[in-house]
Amino acid sequence: MRTKWRYILARIVPSRVAADSKQVYLSVIEAATTLLGDVTVGLAQPAVVFCDGGYVMIRCRRGTESDIATALTTVTMIADERVALRTVATSGTIRALRRRIKPIQLLSEPGEAKVGETYFMVYRYPRQKVDLVEKGIKHQKSLFFTEADLEER
Repeated sequence: MRTKWRYILARIVPSRVAADSKQVYLSVIEAATTLLGDVTVGLAQPAVVFCDGGYVMIRCRRGTESDIATALTTVTMIADERVALRTVATSGTIRALRRRIKPIQLLSEPGEAKVGETYFMVYRYPRQKVDLVEKGIKHQKSLFFTEADLEER
């Protein structure tokens, strides 16, 4: 009897991170093994089928998709880039998931902003989401604003 597969579509956040299938696979396997153990991951047989446009599609055996989807939420790095994987949908066919892929587009070109003495690159997305990435060589810093901060500017 042939193996029945399930496919998980996940969105890469932030979408501007360019990752190839091998890097995503290594990150997913590391996260899944850490969370679930070698035996469970071996039975699930996860594999990256597709990785492009801010989305990744992962194949696993039927019945293990919830375990792998849980492991996807624990991925924090892909190839030295800080990311998160957000599960969009699970299906039995690749075709059904390809229909769920929506192109992720910036609302405008990246700009610059100065907060205090630090310069940031500004990336705007739909639903009023804005990413500020510190300009620097060694590290990135998360920046959180309150409503009072926004009203002052």
